[in-house]
Amino acid sequence: MSTAAWSCFALALAGPACAADAATAGAAESSGRTLDEVVVTATKTETNLQKTPIAVSVLSATAMADRHAESLISLQDGAIPSLRVATFEARQSALTIGIRGIVPFDANQTARDQGVGVYLDGVYLGRQQGLNAALFDLERIEVLRGPQGTLFGRNTEGGALNIITKGPTGVFGGRITAGVGNFGSYNGELHQDFQEFSNVSVKVDALIQHQDPTVKNPLAGQAGWNQYDRKGGRVTALYKPNDQFSAQLSGDFAKDDNTPFFSQLVSFNPYGKRVRTLAELQAGPANAPAGTINPLAPLVKVSTDRQTVSDIGTIQQPSVDETGGLSAVLKYKVSPDLELRSITAARGVATNQWDNSGIESRNVFAPNVNFGRYSLSDLFQRQFSQEFQAVGSLGDSLTYVAGLYYFKEHAKESAATPFSNQWNADGTAYTIRSPLGTSAASGATSGWQPGTRFISRASAADATSYAAYGQGTYTPASMDALHLTVGGRVTEDKRNGTLYIVNGKATNFTFNYDKSRFDPLINVSYDAADGVSLYAKYSTGYRAGGANDRSATFQSFDAEEVKAYEIGAKTEFLDRRLRVNVAAYAMDRTNTQIDFDAVDTTPGSPTQGAHTEETRNAPGTSKIRGFEADVTAKVTENMTMGFSYAYTDVKIPAAPFPFTGNAAVPQGTPFPVNVVYTPPNAWSAFVDYEVPAGRMTVRAHLDANYADAQYAFQSEFADVSPTGTLVQSVAVKTDSSFIVNGSLTLADINMGGNGATASLSAWSRNLLDESHIYRISAANRGTIGDYANFNPPRTIGLELRVTY
Repeated sequence: MSTAAWSCFALALAGPACAADAATAGAAESSGRTLDEVVVTATKTETNLQKTPIAVSVLSATAMADRHAESLISLQDGAIPSLRVATFEARQSALTIGIRGIVPFDANQTARDQGVGVYLDGVYLGRQQGLNAALFDLERIEVLRGPQGTLFGRNTEGGALNIITKGPTGVFGGRITAGVGNFGSYNGELHQDFQEFSNVSVKVDALIQHQDPTVKNPLAGQAGWNQYDRKGGRVTALYKPNDQFSAQLSGDFAKDDNTPFFSQLVSFNPYGKRVRTLAELQAGPANAPAGTINPLAPLVKVSTDRQTVSDIGTIQQPSVDETGGLSAVLKYKVSPDLELRSITAARGVATNQWDNSGIESRNVFAPNVNFGRYSLSDLFQRQFSQEFQAVGSLGDSLTYVAGLYYFKEHAKESAATPFSNQWNADGTAYTIRSPLGTSAASGATSGWQPGTRFISRASAADATSYAAYGQGTYTPASMDALHLTVGGRVTEDKRNGTLYIVNGKATNFTFNYDKSRFDPLINVSYDAADGVSLYAKYSTGYRAGGANDRSATFQSFDAEEVKAYEIGAKTEFLDRRLRVNVAAYAMDRTNTQIDFDAVDTTPGSPTQGAHTEETRNAPGTSKIRGFEADVTAKVTENMTMGFSYAYTDVKIPAAPFPFTGNAAVPQGTPFPVNVVYTPPNAWSAFVDYEVPAGRMTVRAHLDANYADAQYAFQSEFADVSPTGTLVQSVAVKTDSSFIVNGSLTLADINMGGNGATASLSAWSRNLLDESHIYRISAANRGTIGDYANFNPPRTIGLELRVTY
């Protein structure tokens, strides 16, 4: 096939029609319209994306701004199809990050980790909590797909998400941003560079992001759902006395006041059980006929559309996430062929969680019974990391990176689940309980103010990790198109912890974990032609072992491990007007960490609202297979289009059922397992158009993002049907989704003779106001029905940026 034909085929993938012959293609090649070079740091040094033989996706600062993506939760729409971002439970205060089907169900704890490493300027962020903090002056987000165990280490079995910010320039100037939108939203940013003085450059970043609730709370004076108020600041100083040495020091702090997404009831009595009468309810639970179900309270309605107002008013205050840290990055150029680096960082997270998202969806009605499970959690985490790197080359044939790494973490958490509301005798009204609770010993009667809580669980855990790694790429002088990369990392992981309160009782459950491992990488790449590079890679990664602090015993579990095989191609055609990158992979995961959930929803039960979760390593091998494609085309001088696609197939073996006392499912019985937040098919497409308008520029952006229906829970025991048959929740999936975002910008507005320019943008997220369930649970199916969370509604706004 000719070059023009290949180019036509690839352009068709990107979207625009193609009817060019070789002469037309040649004319296009000579026109100078080319795609921008993309720089990544996937190999610990800056390289061209097309010369980096691994699967990497990049979102630039411009791409994030065009989508009005203010934090990582904005990527929940599927901007990068193989990257999945979701809330843990309904909470914005903790995010679940997954790549290529490796998505943890519950890492929102003291002694558990995610399977995708999240990094801020090269510093690993140890907890889910705080990941949704506002992004400071962003340069780009890199998504490294597939195990990154050699260069990035533990907890990168699915890949790594690398957030890179802009450092000081040493030239006086900056940018101010101000914006407003619907739902009472507003945002503001200041990014100020100061003139270099005595070899020191300083940069200050500050921002605020605010949105009122999208689901209102009928109770006066209380917060609604899906609201946030984020504030943050960062100061960076760069000392560079010469071209050989630099020292960059930075400190940042962010505070995020947010409420969860609303959990609404989307079905009632799906098993068709007989609904009990009010007289039967008033006779007490001991007289409830077998195989029957309590009725809904008259005030609660089933809604299969996204609600805008809760049927029930309740106590709800924002959760508070505070994140911050200090870092020092030192670089010394020993010679033109060797640079030594030191990355030192201390970071922390403090989260005070207030989650009353399920006020009407997870609480069974009974006369005069408490309801409204207020999920409270106070988590505090501190971490310290030190990394030394040597990056260099030996002649023209060998480049290398070697390093030593140390990580230390301490985390502690306490949690309570008081009830905020109480029904009257027939469910036609309710009252708000005292925030101070009562003197009764039952957890169901506790308060929610600090000092009055009945602590349902409390734990503390410490983790320490040591690693040494090295990776080198050899290019034979006689075959400069062939590149062989070999690497390895030795890691020692230690973790211990204590679960010292379970259901309000003091305990002394402890665990100790101490394992070492070796993660290799072999990568062979070949420059088959100008602009065409092929590669084949073998790599491994793992997610560290730990213990589940929601369990009754703090039973430990082992690390899960991945072996991955990947082939890919990185290509550019038409004088860099067309870029097509593809990858196919197979991953085998052993010791898969599986979570089992159990919540007591029985009205009036002494343990009503108690949440137990057990984690087990599944026997056998999880099979993950997939294909990914990224196509970008500079269609004309004014238009750029792109299309990305990800196919993911995951098969997980059954895991042993951990709970006791259930006749339908005896302990140890193999139980089906789902993979969460992983659609079989997902794609994203965009078009950018830019045209001069006098001395100004008009820029238009439109993107569309699709994902198949997917599971939101790994394994839920729903109920036993009226006939005594075991009913599982394996058939419960979210909706498929199709989200469109857009923006229209008038840029390069002259602000006077000082060189300042401005841009004015009109933007919309979820432009079509599409509504879909992104999370659904059948855990309460046998006692009330399924409950779900919907995606945010359409948001619109205006934003002004002034650059000077």
